[in-house]
Amino acid sequence: MKTIITTDKAPRPVGPYSMAVRTGGLLYTAGQLGMNPETGRMISDSVKEQAEQVMRNISEVLAAAGATLDNVVKTTIFLTDMADFAAVNEIYGSHFTGDYPARSTVAVKELPAGGKVEIEVIAEVS
Repeated sequence: MKTIITTDKAPRPVGPYSMAVRTGGLLYTAGQLGMNPETGRMISDSVKEQAEQVMRNISEVLAAAGATLDNVVKTTIFLTDMADFAAVNEIYGSHFTGDYPARSTVAVKELPAGGKVEIEVIAEVS
């Protein structure tokens, strides 16, 4: 059995997919971009500001499922420029406490809406 998770506090999907899906004890989120949920537009051209917004958006999706960043067990970060790795890593790391989740980071040619960073997570939920 699966449950679709949505919230108005994160940007609406830009395609035919769900914001997050809960199945069993896991929550799988779609990748989040640095989009303002109220305007549906990128927060700025700054990779740091986009990364900060991404983490806020992820937190809101997790909250809609009754979880927090402490429940995250795996993340995948997509960057359009690996030169931004350190800047994104700094923002990303500031949002986690205690044990960090497992993580992969990959470079991609481009992201939707001109994004510079996108992050998806898998979290334990009850």
